[in-house]
This record gives sequence, C-alpha cells and structure tokens, in this order.
Amino acid sequence: MKALFTYLCRRPIKSYSLAFLFVIALLGWGAPAAKAQTWMVSTTPYIKLGVLDKYHSLDGYQAVFIVTSERDHQEYMLVKTVAKTEQGVDVLFPSEPTDPEYFKNPKGLAAQPVAGSYTWECRVQGKRVVGGHFTYPDAGNDINTIVRQ
Repeated sequence: MKALFTYLCRRPIKSYSLAFLFVIALLGWGAPAAKAQTWMVSTTPYIKLGVLDKYHSLDGYQAVFIVTSERDHQEYMLVKTVAKTEQGVDVLFPSEPTDPEYFKNPKGLAAQPVAGSYTWECRVQGKRVVGGHFTYPDAGNDINTIVRQ
C-alpha cells in the first residue's frame, strides 16, 4: 500500500488520481467504534375518519373528505372511490407518507401532523353526509442512551 501511495505521489496530479486517493483514505480509516447503543424513534398519531352507506342504497360512490384546521383555516381534501361491492371507507388523517392518495391542500401540498383543533366533513354527490371535529394530539419522544462500559 505504501509503495502504491509513493508511486501516485510522484506522478502529476490529475482529478481521477485525487479521487482514487480519497477513496483509499476512506477505506483505510473506517468508522469509529460505537461507544453507546444509539436508538432512533418516531411517533405519529393518526385520526381515523370514515363514512358508511348503512343500507347500501348507492351502487358505489365517491367520498370527498375535507379536513379544516381551525388555527389557519387551511383545508385538506382526499377523494376516495367506494366500489359497488363496498358500503364505506375509512381514511387516516394525516395520510401515510407512502400513500399515493393523500390529504392535500388546493396547492397539492400534503397535510402535516400539526397539533390543534380541526373540523371535518365527508361529501357524497356534492352533499355533506357526515362530519365532526377532533383535536390532533401533540406527540413527543424520549430517548435513553445506554453507555457501554
């Protein structure tokens, strides 16, 4: 390894030579030994909202959920299609980050998990069929570091 380093140092410096030296240096040094157990944590509460055609009088429908923040009056909307074979649908607010259908504002931005008071409603065929209110909880996390002796 020392001979290779000496050989490279005597040659004219080119950009690929510097990159090669950088990679060798990184491989040689490695990562420092862990001195404590390290944990990561996440807590995200969700509010479950739902609508149900109790007597199955509709042959499938579109349920438009609208959640409004009482703090800044921002509206978030999610449209769900209920198949003919189903009576209702449940949704989570805010939506999972990986869900392709999510609560979004008129600009297309996803709803964020912000603590506070909200109202909600569900519209079917342009009419408000159900609604309510909820308080989105504040959540926090604690982490303990366990030091190795």
